[in-house]
Amino acid sequence: MIAPDPATDRVLIVEDEPKIARLVADYLEGSGFDCHHIDHGDKVLPWLEAQEARPELVLLDLMLPGTDGLTLCGEIRQRWPRVAIIMLTARVEEVDRLLGLELGADDYICKPFSPREVVARARAVLRRSRAAEAPETAGNGNTLSLDEDGWRALADGQDLGLTAVEFQLLRVMMQSPGRIFSREQLMDHMYRDHRIVSERTVDSHIKKLRKKIAEVWPEREIIRSVYGVGYKYQPEE
Repeated sequence: MIAPDPATDRVLIVEDEPKIARLVADYLEGSGFDCHHIDHGDKVLPWLEAQEARPELVLLDLMLPGTDGLTLCGEIRQRWPRVAIIMLTARVEEVDRLLGLELGADDYICKPFSPREVVARARAVLRRSRAAEAPETAGNGNTLSLDEDGWRALADGQDLGLTAVEFQLLRVMMQSPGRIFSREQLMDHMYRDHRIVSERTVDSHIKKLRKKIAEVWPEREIIRSVYGVGYKYQPEE
């Protein structure tokens, strides 16, 4: 087993196969996580709404009785954006959607899987999630932070005045520093209603986002272009 973290993270396991759920819970609990199990899709949202403190992570099976995993993923992301989501699936053809390009999942794991892999992925997703929430500090003391409840980005405490689309773009890229996102991937994050838009629309939003950041930090470039590929968030060393 992986040594447990000092702090206990709470995980909601949504899985209708009891043996899989118990196996995953045993490994997670042995690694320091606090687990709760739900076996029916219709029970998930009411349980989450009843909690004073939400779980940090939801392990969400794709195929469930009642409300399916894809629908739940979208609902959870919309209502509780700080909750991390890992999808569990045996349907490889759904991988692109599960990666969050449409619904906001943070990661996916294909069945059959190793319980150790689940523990490792859970830790990795939570690390990325916390990195995005924590202020980004450069060597000169500048900080960039996200207020997800208020959908605001703050540079040195100053509200950048982002639109919802601009905030979502920045949030997505900050979750994975250094990762290159194609324009198509970013479009899927921007417009979850599957509308047809030009890739130039992404360029336009990125241009506006950069301009708003430059108004506070004219000498910094944290949203970078990768020629022929797309864009990435690259905090300064």
